[in-house]
Amino acid sequence: MTIARRALLASAASALAAKAGSSQTLPRLRLGVLRFGTVSWELDVIRRHGLDTAAGIMIAPVPLAGSQATQVAMQAGNVDITAQDWLWVARQRAVGADWTFVPFSNATGAVIVPADSPIHSLPDLRGRRLGVAGSPIDKSWLILRAYAMRRFGFDPDRATQKSFGAPPLLAQELAAGRLDAVLTFWPFAAKAEAHGMRRVLAVEEAVEGLGIKATVPVVGYVFSEAWARAHRNLLQGFLAAAAKAQSILASSDAEWDALRPLTGAANDAELAALRDYYRRGIPRRFGPEEQHAAETLFAVLVNIGGEALVGPAKTIPSGTFWLAAST
Repeated sequence: MTIARRALLASAASALAAKAGSSQTLPRLRLGVLRFGTVSWELDVIRRHGLDTAAGIMIAPVPLAGSQATQVAMQAGNVDITAQDWLWVARQRAVGADWTFVPFSNATGAVIVPADSPIHSLPDLRGRRLGVAGSPIDKSWLILRAYAMRRFGFDPDRATQKSFGAPPLLAQELAAGRLDAVLTFWPFAAKAEAHGMRRVLAVEEAVEGLGIKATVPVVGYVFSEAWARAHRNLLQGFLAAAAKAQSILASSDAEWDALRPLTGAANDAELAALRDYYRRGIPRRFGPEEQHAAETLFAVLVNIGGEALVGPAKTIPSGTFWLAAST
């Protein structure tokens, strides 16, 4: 998100707050939240600092169990906004849905190994036991495969003893020596590094290795385009509050101490690693260059993931990115 857009949203939020009388009921936004997800971190900051009411809105959190639950809640109309993958948005738009996306985080996962592992680069994964967080069509796995094929001439899908699973289970298996390496989501990579594990490759480095220089968002706030046009002030108030929360988390270490229970950090090292990963992933801007980067990555993913990943879409459908569509 550009500085200019942040200023515009903050200005809009101030105008909304000025209009909201003390006795007036603030407009209510239903936000889908995973209990221990990073959206819950920002929401905690918003609520403790009163950023939603300052923006002239009231955020009503709707607890959700997982990614699949967020999709169901969106499609059932039980929430107004939730965090989701932009590839899901593109796939849904390709079949007629009107979901749209505002970047929330650019943070990516990584390939992690024990500190004394002989694995130092992707070619060293050949023949090794590799755990992969998520499913065979998880974008990080597909990016890793595409990069390994282009840069080193091998496909980890065929050249490793791969197994898919939930990140906590993979972390246990790696620690127990039953896996040689894991490709995992960033919060689990951060915690692993805090305990002395070593990063072999970050997914963002693989993206750059594919020739994509601009930063591509990973997840974002997703909502109906029709809802956004009908509730533009409510949306702008929410985005202003979210941007302010990110700004606080980017600059205040003390804020992370308050967040500690939600992060699940077991010690100071884990908390610091989570903080640093999160901060690196804060979107600084999303303009034409970033949209082009997303389109380039989409073409790579379509080539390797096919319809199982993106459905009938061959290119990113118009309107997938709300900021790009409204600038």
